[in-house]
Amino acid sequence: MIQDMLILLKGLNNDLPVSIKLTDTGILSRVTEIADKILETAPLTVEIEDVEELLSKQKNDFSLIIHLAVKLAKSKKILQAISEKVHLSIIFAIYKEHQRILTANNHPNGEDFLHQKIEQINWLFEGNTNFSWDMYVVDDGCPDNSGTIAQKILNERYDKKNVKVLFLEDAIEKKVPVVKDLKNVNESRKGGSIEFGIWTATQIERPNHIVLYTDADLSIHLGQAGLLIDSIINEGKNAAIGSRWKDTSVFLQPGKTNPEEKLFIYLWKRLIPQINYIADTQCGFNAFTAENARKILFGTIAKQFAFDIELLLKTEIFKHNSISEIAIAGIKSAKALTTDDLRSYLDMLKMIANLYFKYTPENDEGDEFAGFIENLTKDDWEKLAKNIPEPIKDGNPYEFKVYNGIKVSDLKAILNK
Repeated sequence: MIQDMLILLKGLNNDLPVSIKLTDTGILSRVTEIADKILETAPLTVEIEDVEELLSKQKNDFSLIIHLAVKLAKSKKILQAISEKVHLSIIFAIYKEHQRILTANNHPNGEDFLHQKIEQINWLFEGNTNFSWDMYVVDDGCPDNSGTIAQKILNERYDKKNVKVLFLEDAIEKKVPVVKDLKNVNESRKGGSIEFGIWTATQIERPNHIVLYTDADLSIHLGQAGLLIDSIINEGKNAAIGSRWKDTSVFLQPGKTNPEEKLFIYLWKRLIPQINYIADTQCGFNAFTAENARKILFGTIAKQFAFDIELLLKTEIFKHNSISEIAIAGIKSAKALTTDDLRSYLDMLKMIANLYFKYTPENDEGDEFAGFIENLTKDDWEKLAKNIPEPIKDGNPYEFKVYNGIKVSDLKAILNK
């Protein structure tokens, strides 16, 4: 059976581009078509997993379309075996997404992502009456009216009531409890909106309710949600997160690698070791039980891009080893002005230093790294990023849990050159 599937995939691979163009809806449809063919060929999840493992050893020989289709097939197959009722709430924030939310006919960067996300989740749950879903699109104070455009698209192209557009500005004005510490939308860069969306979703009590937040673009196909649901429903985890760093992960970032992210991971692991068994806190594909989400939302201090780490850290504090990290497939979205362009590893690290002082028992190493990070300037960070020590640049982020060979003194020496 596995050989039959490999023959099928090799044949299909011959006619496929290496990567995926997220503005091409035809290619996106092709991915789910191939996933359906895999499901027809493989009656068991373990068979798909065996193929996934084989493909991971020859990643460059297969199109991303094939890798993603295998992940989607596995995700859907897993859900077919779940007999309990499950409800999934999907949340994503939008900021300066007024171009990517359009179709490719209306803008070169148009991904039509709102419609595509609905199509993706409908494909995943198709014919499976045990699953229901809703979606919350949260405008993060976009000056280009992304939220208004999203509502217009829904009014014109979607006739169901399970997708809602929310506005963080309204929540702040109404003093909604979860964002009561925000004075205005400028104090949020995604984090405030995601937390508001999660809070809204969890106001309704549902059995086996899972909340999943993701990025606005189509970098990660929502059809992979079953991989996260699996860990929560079948393994009893309180959270499951997607990872771009695991052996069977396949994530393309056209044009460059990102050793700067490895430096970021190495440094945060020195500060908050409670969650150092995971690596990819910034993947943007995270799911929590609604029960856990209600516990971790209040009292957070990170409302910008480090919010992911605080939510995961609080999850771990409430229950040890309660987070599962899952290999996913995806691709960095086409260049367009979004909140991602405002992301700064240095800003996140400075907030993580604050998280260290709030949540982690003080220790000599943590104190030294936190003090070093607090005093870093933008120029310092740029110099470090250009001169990342080889053990970090060439290292596996999962090994940074135990590897701590690069000390503050080493980093200071780089800055002093």
